Amino acid sequence: MRTNLIRAMLTLAAVAITSVITNSQPFARAQNSSALAGTSWKLVKFQTGDDATLVPDDGSKYTITFGSNGRVTSRVDCNHGSSTWKSPRANELQFGSWSMTRAKCSPGSLHDKIVTEGANVRSYYIKGGHLFLSGMSAGGYYELEPLTTQSRRLSGRGRN
Repeated sequence: MRTNLIRAMLTLAAVAITSVITNSQPFARAQNSSALAGTSWKLVKFQTGDDATLVPDDGSKYTITFGSNGRVTSRVDCNHGSSTWKSPRANELQFGSWSMTRAKCSPGSLHDKIVTEGANVRSYYIKGGHLFLSGMSAGGYYELEPLTTQSRRLSGRGRN
């Protein structure tokens, strides 16, 4: 009797794990049903709160991928990071604690400015196919464009 109960519980656990691993992921989609789920973006420009416009030499070195599973990964020049994300209401964006590598990037990198301001992002909107992230205390915003499949392959970040 006890063996049958354990076998039934293991079978239910296996079915639950399989359904999460496959394409359905109902819980993650419910929390992150926004337009961001499953998308990847590269930086076009960063408009600071004091109206300075910072443009990267290569936008594919500054990317963010919003997984459908509630995870987010980023590349900020020579560093990589990950966190959790959710969008509890339309155009609202919340990140968990970030885990980042700490390499020193080359001169001219936007790394320090992006990491400092990026933690304060609280909202987003999509206009003309571009993603705008804002809500920083000093004002300003990030403008990003879709990261193509080829760009993701070249940067090695094509996975969620």
